[in-house]
Amino acid sequence: MSSKTLRSGLSLVLVSMILAGCASYSGLTTEGKSVDAKTLKAGQSLSGVTLSPAAWPKSDWWKSLGDPQLDGLIREALHDSPDMQIAEARAHQASAAAYAADAARMPTLDASAGISRSRLAKDQDPRGQGDAYATVRNISASFNYNFDLWGGQRDAWEAALGQARAAEVDQQAAQLTLSADVARAYSDLGQAHIVYDLANEDLKRTKQMLDLSQRRLSSGIDSQYQFQQTESLEASSEASLIDAEKRLNSAKIALAVLLGKGPDRGNEIARPNILQPGAVALPSVLPAELLGRRPDLVAARWRVEAASKDIAASKTQFYPNLNLTAAAGAESLLGDAMFGSASRFFNIAPTISVPIFDGGRLRANLDARDAAYDLAVAQYNKSLVKALGDVSDTINQLRDIGRQIGAQQHATEIAQDSYNTVVQRYGSGIGNYLDVLSIEQQLLQAQRQLADLNAEQIDLSIQLMQALGGGFQAETIASANPAPAKLNN
Repeated sequence: MSSKTLRSGLSLVLVSMILAGCASYSGLTTEGKSVDAKTLKAGQSLSGVTLSPAAWPKSDWWKSLGDPQLDGLIREALHDSPDMQIAEARAHQASAAAYAADAARMPTLDASAGISRSRLAKDQDPRGQGDAYATVRNISASFNYNFDLWGGQRDAWEAALGQARAAEVDQQAAQLTLSADVARAYSDLGQAHIVYDLANEDLKRTKQMLDLSQRRLSSGIDSQYQFQQTESLEASSEASLIDAEKRLNSAKIALAVLLGKGPDRGNEIARPNILQPGAVALPSVLPAELLGRRPDLVAARWRVEAASKDIAASKTQFYPNLNLTAAAGAESLLGDAMFGSASRFFNIAPTISVPIFDGGRLRANLDARDAAYDLAVAQYNKSLVKALGDVSDTINQLRDIGRQIGAQQHATEIAQDSYNTVVQRYGSGIGNYLDVLSIEQQLLQAQRQLADLNAEQIDLSIQLMQALGGGFQAETIASANPAPAKLNN
């Protein structure tokens, strides 16, 4: 048989193996379908809301709240908080994984050199003397390369790169979450100061009532029972003041924790100014541009893209693989013959491997990749629906809370006037004790409700900035890298 005939026969066998032996992934597919933002209707929920292209938050959106101390605290938190350290470490991990996936595509070249000295035992020595010594010297280089015939290695690298980009965006999302949490904790601290002031003012009022009650008791106008009721009211006011102080201390500690510092850091923070809520307005391009303004949405899109690349990489494992290894070097017992022709060696070994039977491992791996893609799409859809819901809910609450504050302010003023009148009458000996007690409680409740509404308005303003992405723009992240591909619908 001629060599040409032999080569033809081997080629035929190889082709037959490729056609008949490759495992198949037929029947495996993905089910996930991304939601189109345009299909999420929000027109009725957002009707009547001011639209403005300038309504997107700035990257330092918290400055609009009007307290320079808050700006310094947020910068301190972004620098020192363990939350940011965790996010940075995760981004670093994902970046290292992408680097490793890229390195796996490259050929490897290794070199080694060594020398060994040995003495044979008597039963090992062919001469039976046991005094034979040998010195072996060697030097070699080896080469290995897996040809990326079907692009699977590149797909695996692009999948890891997508995960790295998602982790980088997650880092931006962590910054947004932390800055919003600090702003809200700062607002809570201001609210705690206000509640403390209200409790202190209430205690002063009850002490005034106790003094009036004492004089009325001495004059025989009030009974001992009424005087004791006022004493009980004063004790309750003292308990409320203690509770307000406890809340104030907790607010300081909570803010210190967000800053990544010890609890004593909270005592160094000056009393917050009264924060100014942002204007109630929405960008005119919502929800279309929300996809590039919310870091959680951008990260979710990158993970969908990475999952699709994982699928592509898994499919290439069903195809034949071509590997090339080679080695060359020299080995000698005599140092002066180390590089002689008799000491040289080399080998070249191209290898083709074809998956024939693996018990379903490749199909199971691809099926898992399909499921991971479906999960990534579902998580993206959830993030998108939640994002639009966050914006709509927050903007509706903000739109109505202004009217609540106006009504509550009017109620508080009426309660204050009523309290002034009834105390004056009570002090003159013509008022009713129960009226004083009732109006005092109404005034305290009205003041607390007004303070709560003002704090809620600030909190909702902060939540709206967060819901709109807090000034994040996708093109500022990994600007040298392309954006994630458009999701399939």
